[in-house]
This record gives sequence, C-alpha cells and structure tokens, in this order.
Amino acid sequence: MDRTVADPLIGRLLDGRYRIGPRIARGGMATVYEAVDLRLDRPCAVKVMHAGLGDDDDFAARFVREARSAARLSHPNVVSVFDQGDDDGTLFLAMEYIPGHTLRDVIRAEAPMKPARALSLIEPVLSALGAAHAAGLIHRDVKPENVLIADDGRVKVADFGLARAVSAETQHTATGGVLIGTVSYLAPELVVDGRSDARSDVYAAGVLLYELLTGRKPHEGDSPIQVAYKHVHEDVPPPSAAVPGIPPYVDALVARATARDPQLRPADARVLMHQVRRVRDAIAHGVADDPELTADLTPTRTVASDAYDDIDYVNEDTPTILSTAQAAEVGTPDSREHDTSVIPATPRTPPGPAGPGAASPRGGATAVRPPAPRRSRRGPVLLLVVLLLAVGAGVGGWWFGAGRYTTVPGVIKMDAAQARAALDQKGLGYEAGPPAYSETVEKGLVLDTDPAGGERILDDGTVTVTLSLGPERYEVPVLRGLTEDKAGAALEKQHLSLGDTVRRFDEKVAEGVVLRSAPQAGSEQKPGTAVDLVVSRGPKPIEVPDFTGRDAARAEQRLSALGLEVSTNDAFSETVADGDVITQSPSSGTLYRGDAVTLTISKGPELVEVPDLRAVGIQAATERLEALGFTVKTAESAAYLGLGFVSSADPDFGTMAPKGSTITLYLV
Repeated sequence: MDRTVADPLIGRLLDGRYRIGPRIARGGMATVYEAVDLRLDRPCAVKVMHAGLGDDDDFAARFVREARSAARLSHPNVVSVFDQGDDDGTLFLAMEYIPGHTLRDVIRAEAPMKPARALSLIEPVLSALGAAHAAGLIHRDVKPENVLIADDGRVKVADFGLARAVSAETQHTATGGVLIGTVSYLAPELVVDGRSDARSDVYAAGVLLYELLTGRKPHEGDSPIQVAYKHVHEDVPPPSAAVPGIPPYVDALVARATARDPQLRPADARVLMHQVRRVRDAIAHGVADDPELTADLTPTRTVASDAYDDIDYVNEDTPTILSTAQAAEVGTPDSREHDTSVIPATPRTPPGPAGPGAASPRGGATAVRPPAPRRSRRGPVLLLVVLLLAVGAGVGGWWFGAGRYTTVPGVIKMDAAQARAALDQKGLGYEAGPPAYSETVEKGLVLDTDPAGGERILDDGTVTVTLSLGPERYEVPVLRGLTEDKAGAALEKQHLSLGDTVRRFDEKVAEGVVLRSAPQAGSEQKPGTAVDLVVSRGPKPIEVPDFTGRDAARAEQRLSALGLEVSTNDAFSETVADGDVITQSPSSGTLYRGDAVTLTISKGPELVEVPDLRAVGIQAATERLEALGFTVKTAESAAYLGLGFVSSADPDFGTMAPKGSTITLYLV
C-alpha cells in the first residue's frame, strides 16, 4: 500500500493556512511535506513533529523559542524558516521549499570524490554554520540529510534549532537519557556528558568532509553504542588511509576538525571555513604537499601536568638545588663572596719558656710585632681625593643614568587633547604617529604610545602617540551592473573577498553581470569578509514550438505566454482550413523573451463569382471559367437539342464559389 496516500496529514489544512501535499521525507523527530501557503500563494515545506512531542507544554514553549531563533537566521546557505505553529497539538514549522536532493544522494552517487569537489561542497555548509555560530545558534544535528542541494546548485542547511528543542526535552546524556542526533556525527563531548557548543558542529562537519572524501563513515559498528564508543575513544583515521593520494594537509584539516578534544578543534565554523579556504587554495595551485600548512593544521596534543612528574631536567630558567655535600664542596657564601684573600695562620710552636716566639698562655702563637711605622699625611689626602672622585662618579652616573629620565604617563584610551595635556605636565613632547585600527579602542582615542606608558624617557623627550581609527571596516561597494571579474577587483580593493556565486537567468541583464550581492552594498564589513554574488546567466533561452497547420488562436496564446512577440497576417489557402496557421517564422530553434514570431493565418480558399454564361458556346464558356481558376465539367440538360450552348450551371450563375472548385455546365 502507498504510505503517502495513507498518511492522514496529506490534504489537511494546518492553521487555516498550509495545505499539506505529498510527503518529502521522514526522520526520527518529524516528517516533512510539500505544502502550499494559501495566504501568500507560494510553495513551502512543512515539517510536522511526530505525535507526542507536542503534548508537553514546556517542550512546546521551547520549540517556539528555537523556531524564532532559527527564523532570525538569514543567510543564503540556510533554509529560511517562515512560520511556526500549533494546530490542535500538531507542532509544525513552515520553511523554504528547496526542490532538489540531499547531500546524502551526492555521497551515494559521487563519493569518494576529489578533495577539490569535497571542499567545494563543505564550504557553503560551513558558511551557514558560521553565520549561526556568530548569532549564538548551534545546529547540533549536522548530517548529510540536513544539507539540501537545489536544482540550480545552491547548498542549504536545514533544521537549525530543532535538535536543541528536543534535546532540552530528553536531556541527551550518555548516562541518563536519549542521544539526539545521528550517532555517526556526534562529537565525543555530546556522548560523554551531553554538552555541546560550536565545536560540536565543527566535529560533525569534519566527519561530513571525511565521508565526502572516502565514501564511508569514519567509525562503524554493529550498534549505535559501539559507534558512539569509537567516537569517544578512537581518532578519526586520515582519509588517505582509505583513499591513497589525498594530500597530507587535507588529512591534517580533517584531523583538526575531528579532534576528540574540543580545545584542539577550530573555535567555530568560521575558523574552520578559513582553514578550508587555505586548503582549497593549495589544491587549486596543484600543491601535492605543503609541510608548513600541514604542520599548521595538525592538532597539537596537550599533555596533562602529571605526565611531567617523572621528568628530571635542569635548564637555565630552572633553579638548581644542591645537596649538603655539594654545598660543602662548593663552599659557604661567606667564604666565596666576602673573602678576598686567605691569610694562613702562624704555625703553633711547641710549649716552651716564655719569650719571643714562645706560646701564649692561651695556646696561640706569639706574633713578633714589627716596629711602628711613621705617620704620613699622604693617606688622608688620598682618601679625600678618592671620596671626591666617588661622589663625582656617583652623581655623574645618576645624571647620565636615571637622573635625566622620567616615566611616560599612561594615556591609553584618552583623546588627543587629554594625552597632550598629560605629556605636557611631564615636560614631554607629543608627536602624532600613523593611526591604526582597533576592535577594542574607540575611534579618536589613544591606542598605543612609543615609549609605552610606565617606560623611562629623557626629560625633554617626545612620545609618539597612535590614535585609534576604531574597528577596521570596509564598505561593500556597489557591484550591481559590474562583470564578475570587475566585482572581484572592486571587492579586493575594499579588502573584502569574493564568496559564493549563484547564476540565474535574467531577461534584462547580460550574461556575466552582477544582479545583487550579500551582504548588500553600503554595509560595513570586517576585512576579508566574503561577499556572495548573484550573477546573470542572460535571458533564458526559449525553444520555439512549431504551430504550422494548427489553430492560430491557440498558437498565438502559447507563443505570447512564452514571452515572444507575435505578429500575424492573413492569406487564402486551398489546403489549410480557415483559422489555422499556414506558415510560422521562425518555426523552430531558440529565441529569447521579446523576440518576434510571425504567423500566416489561413482565410480558407479564395471565393470567385460564377459568371453568367447562358447561350454561350461550350468552348468559350469553358475557357472563361478555367481562366477564373475553376475546373469545368459539362452535362446535357433536360431540354438537350444538341446545339452546344450553355443553358445553366451548378453552382448557379452569380454565386460565389471557391477558386479551384468544379463548375458543371448544362448544355441545350
């Protein structure tokens, strides 16, 4: 039995506005239907939560809050949320309808794929996640099924906020609740304690990239628990192990994004997108190996502090502690620092009678005193000179050292006038240096000084002051009407980068010319911000159908509906019925909106009056009718006498007959 037909929601009108159509997809939490917004007369997709989830008032309130958060997220790579509602316990979201397929379909059809192709698919996903992370919104369920690819190639990420509403309801932890999300893409921290942040989305995006590169998931098992265990206890293997030839820096990129320790991953999707662009650039330039890029992307493992307990090392920054024996061997501080010479003691003499050189009663040696020297006046003079020299040297040293210097006052975040006044008070000069941008110091305030505040400077020195220009922002230029190359050059001039390009048909703008940009022209953006473009593909080509021999009114209506300019003219035709198309110019090929098509419409055969030929000889009558385009046939009248003159005709004389038709002459 067809489940779509049996689905009770199909055909139902939700909230008096959304007519539910065919089912598009079904997941663990909700079912998605194609629908029509009757109020705005537009197609949309309606995601209906499974029965039971809306019974809890707390969950319903959370669902509404998260839907509102997702609705505020406006980005070209995010599926727009139009509305949310509760129709008698049926919770639903009304979203942008994206005709096309999912990234899962692409993986099945193309994976394993070349790194350049894989990165081109993951970058718009990261762009969407990056916008969400900047807005404080975490996806929590990044997987191929939530990445939609429109028929025109646009990549859109769906289901922002839905996982958060459900996870708050179920308390998804490894020990007490239900794990929300596809286990193959769950970050280890979600499995262990249920906590998630932007880095959890980064992990899932890294797994997604691995799957694009290899065509398989990094961790597989017989049950979801086994897969979750591997996410916690095993690193994601390098893609090159499954597909040889992948550059080492691509392996490093996957390793960085899927590091089990969240601190080793990029802080959010914007950081990972920057790294992806570096890798794409290396691939675009044909770089087979870039050790510097590989080293930069490879996650550096941290070592716990207890891992150093058994390490014994001494370096110049580490004090060395000496043992008692070592200290004794080296000597005491007094003996090494204060002794300038060692005076040997006089040897003891054996006991004997007192006298010169005899031992003293205390057992010491009796020194022989030399004669007292004669006092000299040179000593005090020399001492005075030495003291004067020492004082002079001290004063000179102070003057040439610290005496001539003062301390630079702190003037950071003062305006120029305040900074100048503070420097004047110290007797210092003010010199304006080149201004610089700052994300933290307001425009016009002091950002930096040289020398810095607190450093020493000569009393009459000059301090170079750098004023802040405020945050570095550049205005998005007007790109509409420029070619794609010129738009890229204009963005580069404004220190911005060219983002994604979407191409659409436009009847008025030539191919390759920019239709619009996002962010819009005139907005202020950080340097390096990617600006996405919508570029014209030119007028949409129209395949011309051939209406020759068909009803002219219908042909004119159909051709006008295609946007073509239709002109008509009439002509007689003996073979084409009245009101049908005799000829069409052009009758085939490709035209564009506004091009001309000419239809020649049949008036049917031309009508000619049958002349009065009574009493005219058969030969003369025949010649005259044939000259008018008729075919002549003769027959004997009821009063035939064999004279050979015309008595009557069918059609009768004076009537209008189609040119080329047969006239029967009756003879008398």
